[in-house]
Amino acid sequence: MARRLRPVGLDFVGTAPVRHVFVREVAAPVAAVYGALEDVPGWAEWFPQVTAARPVDAGAGRDVTLTGGIRFRESIIAADEPGVYAYRVDVTNLPGVRAMAEEWWLSPAGTGTRVRWTFATDGTAAYRLAMKVARGGQARAFRDALTALDRRLRA
Repeated sequence: MARRLRPVGLDFVGTAPVRHVFVREVAAPVAAVYGALEDVPGWAEWFPQVTAARPVDAGAGRDVTLTGGIRFRESIIAADEPGVYAYRVDVTNLPGVRAMAEEWWLSPAGTGTRVRWTFATDGTAAYRLAMKVARGGQARAFRDALTALDRRLRA
């Protein structure tokens, strides 16, 4: 059953009870990586856990479906080309979650890009514990996604 989450702003990324931060460098330039983040339907081609994604509300939001049937209705809360792309989850069918936001921070790294992804969330005690346990899986998902994205952008 879909539930509405507490609306949060960009500040939540730095203050959430559960925060996972992952960093990786890719060979693609910042503008190309940022363009891929803004290409919402394209996420399903490089982020393995994303099975479908589409822009909604004239591009101000996103509908995203993950493997296992988890769905998110998101609002974009920052789109500052070429450096920051962030969104919060407004509605989801994921149990236990109360608030969630993600931030993608891009900065030049030589001729490539340093990508920092912050996953920020809050929820019930059981949910927070589950998210702490899930950190390793998220790290692998991030690594695999950026490897696929970099390969796609170089093709």
